[in-house]
Amino acid sequence: MALLTYRNLTVSFGGPRLLNDADLTVEKRVRISLIGRNGEGKSTLLRIIGGQIKPDAGEIEAIPGLRIGKLDQEVPAHLEGTVFEIVADGLGIAAKTVAEYHRLAHEYAENPDDAVAERLDHLQEELNRTDGWSLEHKVESILNRVELDGDMLFSALSGGNKRRALLARALTMEPHILLLDEPTNHLDIPGIRWLEEFLRKSDISLLFVSHDRAFIRRVANRILDLDRGQLTSWNCDYETYLTRKADLLAGEAKQQSVFDKKLAEEEVWIRKGIQARRTRNEGRVRSLQKMRVERAKRRNIIGTSNLNLNEGQLSGRKVITVDNISYDWGNKPLIQNFSTIIWRGDKIGIIGLNGSGKTTLINLLLEKLKPQQGTVAPGTKLDVAYFDQHRAQLDETLSVAENVHPYGEMVSINGKQRHIITYLQDFLFTPHTSRSPIIRLSGGERARLLLARLFLQPANVLVLDEPTNDLDIETVELLEERLLDYDGTLLLVSHDRSFLENVVTSTIALEGAGIVAEYDGGCADWLVQYEARKAAEVQTAKAPPPVAKVAEPAPASAKPNRNLTNKEREAIKTLPGLIAKLEAEYATLSEKMASAEYYQDKSSDLSGDAKRLEQLEADTLEAYEQWESLTAKE
Repeated sequence: MALLTYRNLTVSFGGPRLLNDADLTVEKRVRISLIGRNGEGKSTLLRIIGGQIKPDAGEIEAIPGLRIGKLDQEVPAHLEGTVFEIVADGLGIAAKTVAEYHRLAHEYAENPDDAVAERLDHLQEELNRTDGWSLEHKVESILNRVELDGDMLFSALSGGNKRRALLARALTMEPHILLLDEPTNHLDIPGIRWLEEFLRKSDISLLFVSHDRAFIRRVANRILDLDRGQLTSWNCDYETYLTRKADLLAGEAKQQSVFDKKLAEEEVWIRKGIQARRTRNEGRVRSLQKMRVERAKRRNIIGTSNLNLNEGQLSGRKVITVDNISYDWGNKPLIQNFSTIIWRGDKIGIIGLNGSGKTTLINLLLEKLKPQQGTVAPGTKLDVAYFDQHRAQLDETLSVAENVHPYGEMVSINGKQRHIITYLQDFLFTPHTSRSPIIRLSGGERARLLLARLFLQPANVLVLDEPTNDLDIETVELLEERLLDYDGTLLLVSHDRSFLENVVTSTIALEGAGIVAEYDGGCADWLVQYEARKAAEVQTAKAPPPVAKVAEPAPASAKPNRNLTNKEREAIKTLPGLIAKLEAEYATLSEKMASAEYYQDKSSDLSGDAKRLEQLEADTLEAYEQWESLTAKE
C-alpha cells in the first residue's frame, strides 16, 4: 500500500534542475536508502517530503492523516531542558503539560513544597481531562526503547545520545514515514549497531541518506538513486544495485557514443553548404537541429574526484613510541598504562565509544597534550597533516580557493606547479564555486574542501578524524583507494566499519575505564568481543542478587542428605556428555569466528554467532553447577 506518491516533481534553484519531473512512491514497511553524489539534491528531497520547502511543480497523493517524522543531519544548538522534555516536544501542544508535570513531580519528590504541590494538582486535573497520562506513558515507553534516562539534561549527553533523543522525539508522533539524514554521523560503532537493529525491527517506513555502506547493507531493502535530476527506484539490496547501476551506466555510455558519432557526421555534412540547402535534404536538416537540442539537454555525469596525496619525505622507521602513558579527564580515566610502537607505513584505526578519549589519544600521540604519566617519543623527519572533524580549520570569511591556499594562485603537488582553480576541479569544485564564499557549501562539499587543503601539505603522517562524515559514497571509495596506495603512516579515527575494514591494518580500541587494547585488522574483532561483553553484563544485571545466609550448626537430630531421585541419577550420567558437547561447539564456533575468511564471507551472521557463543558459555556454566550440586548430594 502506498503511503505517499509524488509525480513529475520538479525543483530548481537557478541552476540545473535538482529534480526533473521525478516520480517517487513510499509504501508501508519499506526501508529506502537515497543515494546520490554531494550536491545532487538528496537533502532537498528530504526537506520537500518533510514539508520544509515546496517544489516548483509536481503532484502529490498521500493517505489521510499522513504523519512524517524527520531526524536532521545536525543536532540543533538551541535545545535545552531534560531528555524527557525534548522528547515530549514531539507531542505538539500537549507536550508542555506532560513535560511540566514530569519535571515538577521529580522536583517535589526531592524538595516538597506547597506551591509545587498546588501546581501539580492543577496539572493532574488537566492531564485527567485531556487523557494526558497516555501521552506521558508514550514518552516513557519510547525513552525505554531508545535506552535513555529522561531526567538527564540534554546538554549533558554525548553527540550519539543526543541523536537518540532526537530520534525518540520523532517517534513520539508515531510517524508513518521516518526521514533520516546521515543518521550515523556522530554515533559510535555500538550506537550504529543499536540503530540498525532498532530500525530493522520497526514497522515504520524509512527514507534515509547515508554514506555508511555497512549501515545501508544491513538496513535498506530498496535503493532510490538520484542522478542528474532523475529518481530511479531499485527494488533490491545494495550489492545488487551496484551491479545493475554499473551495467546501466555502461549501456548509457555506449548509446551516447553512438549518438555523438552520428551528430559529428551530420555536423560535417551541414557545413558542405549547398548540398544541405537542397529541398530534398530539409528533413535531414531538421533532424540535425533536433539532435543538437537533444545533445544540449544532456546532463553528463560529473567527473570523479581526483584525490592525489602530496607525500613528504620518508620518515624514520619508528614514527611514535608510546611508553606506559596515562591520562584522566577530571575523575574519569581515559587512558591507563598504554604502551605501543607505531612504525612507518602502519595504517591504524582508532575506535571506541563516544567520550572514550579517541581525540585525546590523537592529541597525546601528536604531543598536543602531555600525558599525566609515561612518555610519548616522536620519531625523526615527521611531516604531519591533520584532518579536523569539526571543520575548525575553515575560515567563513574567505572563498573556497583562499581557504585552500591563501598565499597565491599556484600550488605545488609532488613537485609540479598547478593553478589553484585547476587543482580544485580535481575535487569537483567549478571555477565559479572556487571563487565563492564557503558559507554556500554543503556538508559534503566542506569535507571535500578540507581534503583539498589537507592534500596540499607534504606529509608522511596523515591523521584523519572522521573524514567520511558527509562525503558521498563514491568519494569515500576513492579516498579508500588513495589511502591504500599511501606509503606514509595513517592514524584514522572513524565509525565507518566498511572504511576501517578496507583501509587499516590494525586497530587501537578505547574500551572505557582507561582500558586501551590493540587488535589486528579492522573493527570486527573488537565489535564481537564488545557485544559479547555487553550481553554478559546485561545477563548479570538481570540475575537476582545472591542472598547472604548465616550458616547454622546442624542439630544432633538432623537427618542425613536425602537419596537422589531417578531423574537426578540420570542427570549425573548425562551431564558430562552434555558439557563436552557444549564445550566442543563453543571451541568450533570460536575458531571459526577467529578466522579472516569468516569476516570476508557475506553469509556470516556476526551478531547471531556472538549471541550463540554467549548462550553456549551460559549453558556450560549452568551444566557444571548442576553437576556439582548433584554430586554433592551423593
